[in-house]
Amino acid sequence: MIDVNSYFSGAVKSLAYTSAEGKSTVGVIDPGEYEFSTSQHETMVVIEGELHALLPGKGEIWQSYLNGQSFEVEAGQSFKVKSHKQVSYLCKYR
Repeated sequence: MIDVNSYFSGAVKSLAYTSAEGKSTVGVIDPGEYEFSTSQHETMVVIEGELHALLPGKGEIWQSYLNGQSFEVEAGQSFKVKSHKQVSYLCKYR
């Protein structure tokens, strides 16, 4: 089954699915800044575009991630992302 998710008044949308490896979402982020919380370990892969992330334990330093690059966030954490253009992503929950 495919579930549709919408966050921040529709500025972030994703399709959730389950594969043999576990749950994942693939989605698009509109320009803006957003904060997310994790309930389980997440690996975020940028598919297309540039995504800036403020990750736990990294202080106030925003990291930039481009096509094919990824970052991880442990369960029970919060992180921020921002973009200047639309960005597509794959998020793996493990």
